[in-house]
Amino acid sequence: MTERLLVGVIVGTHGVRGLLRVKSFTQDEDALCAYGTLTDEGGSRSFDLVFKNRSKGVVICALKGVDDRDAALALKGTRLYMDRSALPKDALEADEYYHADLIGLPIEWVDGGELGVVRAVHDFGAGDMLEVALSGESSKVVFLPFTQACVPVVDIKTGRLVANPPPGLLDDGGEAEDGERDLDQDQARDQGEVFP
Repeated sequence: MTERLLVGVIVGTHGVRGLLRVKSFTQDEDALCAYGTLTDEGGSRSFDLVFKNRSKGVVICALKGVDDRDAALALKGTRLYMDRSALPKDALEADEYYHADLIGLPIEWVDGGELGVVRAVHDFGAGDMLEVALSGESSKVVFLPFTQACVPVVDIKTGRLVANPPPGLLDDGGEAEDGERDLDQDQARDQGEVFP
């Protein structure tokens, strides 16, 4: 498991007195400032953020030593990390996962074969989506809803995810045409499946 967790990113400035606009990746946005000292991606810089306000999907924070807009702007794009050890032991419910633990895991089809690798986890407003880089295709990605129905198996300990998307969700037309994943109604009837 990842020893450090990405909990936010500095996305800009707020006003002229050095306040930072931080996109929080924590479930409770205000908790970003409650975890103590955060570090940058390399672990070389430390940040003790002080919560000031919320504004349109970001947390407004102050940082000691950052007193003007230019100093704050120089931090834009900084990714903020915390040590996993700072989290309570019982921080997660049985069906909850840290995004950092999902990224990089292989994901396979429910009927066997590799689908790809989880590249990122996004929330566009309707729930978490897994961004999956498809196997064998260097640049093609698909988005898979991170739900029990679409991803019925999540085994972080063994590093295994299983995808069972509804027919057509990930198709660009090719798979449905050649029948690799979907059965047509005649084939399904032959195999004992019943359609209304």
